[in-house]
Amino acid sequence: MAICKEGTVIEILPTEAREVFDVSGAGDTVIATLTAALATGANPHEAAKLANAAAGCVVGHMGTDPIRLSELKARIQNQV
Repeated sequence: MAICKEGTVIEILPTEAREVFDVSGAGDTVIATLTAALATGANPHEAAKLANAAAGCVVGHMGTDPIRLSELKARIQNQV
């Protein structure tokens, strides 16, 4: 995931290797998570990192499936 400012890439967040079952809903998850994080005061880096983690959660499920908070928390804690 790339973070851009005024058309220039300022940071690239890598994905973590994992088994992907279905990418359905991953883009929607990124947009929703990024928007919610920014709306609640996260900076672009924090919001992108959270959105990237959320997308990583949903691709591990078959079909569209909501993220469980416990799964997202575990994924973020493992990114340290």
